[in-house]
Amino acid sequence: MKILLMGQQLFGKAVLEKIHQETNHTISAVCCFKNRTTAFLDPVREYALAHNFPIIEVDSFKDQKLIQKLKQTDADLCIMAYVTKFITKEVRDIPTHGTICFHPSLLPRHRGPSAINWAIIHGSKNVGVTIFYPDDGLDEGDILLQKEITISDDETLGDVYFNKIFPLGVDACIEAADLIEQGKAPRIPQEKQKGTYESWCRKNDARINWERSGEDIYRLIRGCNPKPGAWSKLKNDEYTFFDTKFINKKHGKTYYPGQVVDIDRDSMQIAVKDGFLLVSKVKLNNQNKQHILELTEVHKSKGEVFV
Repeated sequence: MKILLMGQQLFGKAVLEKIHQETNHTISAVCCFKNRTTAFLDPVREYALAHNFPIIEVDSFKDQKLIQKLKQTDADLCIMAYVTKFITKEVRDIPTHGTICFHPSLLPRHRGPSAINWAIIHGSKNVGVTIFYPDDGLDEGDILLQKEITISDDETLGDVYFNKIFPLGVDACIEAADLIEQGKAPRIPQEKQKGTYESWCRKNDARINWERSGEDIYRLIRGCNPKPGAWSKLKNDEYTFFDTKFINKKHGKTYYPGQVVDIDRDSMQIAVKDGFLLVSKVKLNNQNKQHILELTEVHKSKGEVFV
């Protein structure tokens, strides 16, 4: 088939590269979203330029000149590989077989732009990827295929995305295209009553509430690592937490939740309601991520309480 690829960042590039190098499909055109800064060349655009694929610049999908360009691609299928813009029905219906979209959750659970963050934060164990036919709702279209994975108790957002969701999602995009070509692609309506939606996981969502359980706080740290980063304040400094372990263990003494209990060469030990957090990497204010050993400020904080 002739594929119209819409995508961004490393995931979009990986899908484009796999179609190009490992399938019999051809790339009719690549939709690239206009750069908001000249300092960064999106990997999708970079790959398209390197292999002389036609590039269609996208600003608004309501632009009639853009719509005419898309029609001229004569595409059989459009694949949305990490697209955060809403695509109109007129555009979705241009290819012969319409448009399919990747989403990093088991729809209808965790609709929205920060699906993996919230899945970890809420304690979901079984997550995955969905390839679906987008409609006018947000992540509400019929399902073509799904792949399931398990999140372990210590995996972070980065672990789950890069080690599991990313490669599984790339393969699922190709498998879905092959099923459409073979005339074997199902359309399974989503069970609306089971749907959940969460918006962006932003900095305000990532502030640590030390009155929550240690397990809740640990899930927040894992679900925000690397972005947006779970954070808290100690005196006048802001700490963003990264490499962290949770020890479910009764306190031998009376500590305040959020109190710095001990600091050694490996970690800062912080009391929570039902145990301790061992934090080995943090960002202090707007500095780069650093190991606890490198931060002289931390070694003066024993006995202080995060708020």
